[in-house]
Amino acid sequence: MLGHFKSRLLALEHRSLLTAQTYCFEAKRFLEWLETAGLKVETVDSLSISRYLEERRERDGIDSRSTAKAISALRSFFRYIGDEGLRDDNPASILEPPRRSKRLPELLSQEGVENVLAMADPENPRGLRDRAIFELIYSSGLRISEAVSLNIRDLYFPEGIARVRGKGNRERLVPFGGEAARWLKRYLEDGRPKLAKSSRSPALFLGRTGKRFSRKGIWRNYAALAGLAGTSSRVHTLRHSFATELLAGGADLRSVQELLGHVDLATTQIYTHVDMSLLKDSLKRYRPKLKALRSSDKA
Repeated sequence: MLGHFKSRLLALEHRSLLTAQTYCFEAKRFLEWLETAGLKVETVDSLSISRYLEERRERDGIDSRSTAKAISALRSFFRYIGDEGLRDDNPASILEPPRRSKRLPELLSQEGVENVLAMADPENPRGLRDRAIFELIYSSGLRISEAVSLNIRDLYFPEGIARVRGKGNRERLVPFGGEAARWLKRYLEDGRPKLAKSSRSPALFLGRTGKRFSRKGIWRNYAALAGLAGTSSRVHTLRHSFATELLAGGADLRSVQELLGHVDLATTQIYTHVDMSLLKDSLKRYRPKLKALRSSDKA
């Protein structure tokens, strides 16, 4: 059943492989709960699904974002169940996802980013790989999934451009800067051959076994470097910082939307609020100084 559900997600709903895997995992957990509760997928109602989600929140401590993702997965799953002729309705369709508070993205200053990235040891191939990955994510504003899916042939060094596959398997071209290019070239010359060994993988970034490096590996390694640098920032902070720096430097919102691969401009607009909050913080810091200067001028 789950195998067919995954095929539907990929072929009919045009979901990314990662989303399809996540939805199948959510469906599997739900089916296990149904069995434990003595319920059947053909007859379970909306109230029972709400109870399942409430138990998840209480037992696993899942937040509103994870709850919304679970509801979306179950809606897709019951659409599949309906197509299979197992029932005529979709009991998950009337569930309301919890409202998510719009938290401003976490940021690092340029100096803060440099401090984290400097913790990677370029004298060993894995450290060199990590430095190249994080320089590229920061330079181009990539998602973690976009970075790990890159192949060597996706880099165009003369133009300073990378071909990226984003959400929904949509392709876009993004520029990368000189610092990222320098570390990428060094990794390709000195680091990747040692990780590849006899592997013929086309992947740009490789793990210790010579296979494509994983998203979990990126999360784990960045967290380790951030800890060494004395910050609790997450790897996605690099993407947030990239976008905010562009807007603070005068880039227009549409250009930033294109670079980030956002379908909806509203998703990009969160960074305008971040930029404004930075301006407000600056005013708070410097206003006392301005008042002091004015007082001295009057004197």
